[in-house]
Amino acid sequence: MGRNAQLPGGHERFLVRTGTPRDVLPDDTGCGVLHVDMDAFYAAVELRSRPDLVGRPVVVAGAGPRSVVLSATYEARRYGVRSAMPAAAARKLCPDAVWLPPSRDAYREVSDGVMALFRGITPLVEPLSLDEAFLDVSGALRRLSATPADIGARIRERVAADHGITCSVGIGRAKFVAKLASGMAKPDGMVVVPAAETLSFLHPLPVSALWGVGRRTEEALRSHGYATIADVAAAPVERLRRSVGAAAGEHLYALAHGHDDRTVVPESEEKSVGAEHTFDADVRDLGACERELLRLSQRVAGTLRRKGLKGRTVSIKVRFSDFRTITRARTLPAATDVAREVHATATELMREAVSGVAVRLVGVRVEGLAAGDAAEQLSFDAPEPRWRDAEVAADDARSRFGAAAVRPASLLSPDER
Repeated sequence: MGRNAQLPGGHERFLVRTGTPRDVLPDDTGCGVLHVDMDAFYAAVELRSRPDLVGRPVVVAGAGPRSVVLSATYEARRYGVRSAMPAAAARKLCPDAVWLPPSRDAYREVSDGVMALFRGITPLVEPLSLDEAFLDVSGALRRLSATPADIGARIRERVAADHGITCSVGIGRAKFVAKLASGMAKPDGMVVVPAAETLSFLHPLPVSALWGVGRRTEEALRSHGYATIADVAAAPVERLRRSVGAAAGEHLYALAHGHDDRTVVPESEEKSVGAEHTFDADVRDLGACERELLRLSQRVAGTLRRKGLKGRTVSIKVRFSDFRTITRARTLPAATDVAREVHATATELMREAVSGVAVRLVGVRVEGLAAGDAAEQLSFDAPEPRWRDAEVAADDARSRFGAAAVRPASLLSPDER
């Protein structure tokens, strides 16, 4: 692996090259925090089944005019294509890119496998998204007879071998140091920041590298003469408070001195499950909105069943053509994971809230979650047919034959009917 494109000059010594002998690895004593980030995750998953596209600019995005880039290979990124960029803008930057539609089920499957790998190493795993997580491996070192760098190397090997994608690993004594390090390790690398060299790693970096510094805060800091993290560290904390506010000043002062007291927090209990969709063109037809609510309700209910959860409150989100957004919610008599029930409630809420107004986006969410068994209530007058049984059977069919194997007739295109 050559010099990493994200690694600032002078920081090459923190880069751990593949195959580096253990006895010459950086001193990672006391560096129990890892940040692991998959490389161009969605695109990498797609390329597993399209090896002919490896090495070419590839962009993953929806087909609609309002779609945004979900992921891009590093070849496409050289043209300026970035995640969350409007697809139209990305096409102008890289007209020769290959465009692929997203395969969301595949992303979830790979993510679940990667997170299971992490949890096999340590219970202290804090997922940030489908493709990245913090790990605290301090308590696993003796059990695994390994150092943090050993564990980072093992993770990279296992992710590649088991899932056919690559990841980058950052290792440090604090969360924000590990996250900075993983960004510098990309793609497909590992950066270890020894505890004793934390400040020499941080101080040459621009102030924008500090966790929580966005464009406005960066402008404020630079206007007061703070260009690097070293400048922030050297400033009196009172001056920082006056420059960016009391709370932000103290926060940045601590980070600039390498202090980050936040611990790795395992994934908390899920509070809601939702899905939403932005229409390619604004929709005034209430029937079209209700059909989209059905598709979203199926997706939400399927996620609930897969996770063994049920919820009592159904809410909808509606964004109008002028970007005004409303939410409406209703609590059910009993918790559910049945799409038919979720959709019926969502439809009622939609009809009460929307009439003849152009709609840009709709969303469905189920809240008030509990384990499915705990949420189950006995009922002597359960309606027939048993819609849940039918939906569970459809889940099984889709898992075996693909997402399009079983769908409500109202969601079929005219050519499919």
